[in-house]
Amino acid sequence: MRAAIRSELRKILTTRLWWVLLLIMIGTIALFAGSLALAMALAGDGASGGQELTVPPDQLALTVYTAGVTLGYVFPLTFGAIVVTQEFRHRTIETAVLAEPSRARIVLAKLVATVPFAVLYGVASSAATLAVGAPALALAGDGAGLDGTDAWRALALSAVAMAAWMIVGVGFGTLVTNQVVVIVGLLAWTQLVEPILRIALGLWDAAAPVARFLPGAAGEAIAGSSFYSASGLSDLLPAWAGLLVLLGYGAVAAAVGWLTTMRRDLT
Repeated sequence: MRAAIRSELRKILTTRLWWVLLLIMIGTIALFAGSLALAMALAGDGASGGQELTVPPDQLALTVYTAGVTLGYVFPLTFGAIVVTQEFRHRTIETAVLAEPSRARIVLAKLVATVPFAVLYGVASSAATLAVGAPALALAGDGAGLDGTDAWRALALSAVAMAAWMIVGVGFGTLVTNQVVVIVGLLAWTQLVEPILRIALGLWDAAAPVARFLPGAAGEAIAGSSFYSASGLSDLLPAWAGLLVLLGYGAVAAAVGWLTTMRRDLT
């Protein structure tokens, strides 16, 4: 098993994808956090044509510091899926199976190998929101909101949520081994389908509780705050429940993938 894990680590480290995607994620989340902080803080000061602030002032800092979980989780999710699907795209899965006949061990080795990268992506995401969000909040005149424990807790739990998203990505990569299909599908769901679905469910009182169990909402629940919840668009589960629901999506996807695609003959 150790040899399989070392092999998977080498596969990741010998390509540029892990650090290129990491840098893109950091830049994107920093842009999100800074723009969100300035836009909401300035709107609260009446600088946006008299529009009311949609996020309460006491939730403003938390919303900014969880911007990665709200808007940037697609990066670790996609990376986790690529760790699996790149084997099928480049046809190296045959070599992997020859070296390690047990496909269960291959999947488990990939999962273990992604853990340090999941931690790295999670910490980097929280660091980016803090590095850009705190000065932006201070510049807007509302303060960075770092004098209490709530903001630091949100930053720490945001890192956990982002790390969990990468593990979930491995599960979806196991389910859908076609790299193009899984990437397009994940992008469509995270950037278009789920946001629209959450807003639609939030407008219907009877269905509003269902939105809490969607994958994105579960990830935000781990951090304890998000733009959607702070603005009243949706409620969140407790942090522990959000973690279980999110990892549950990955476990179900991996189980279905194991029973279907991972058991097929290689041609």
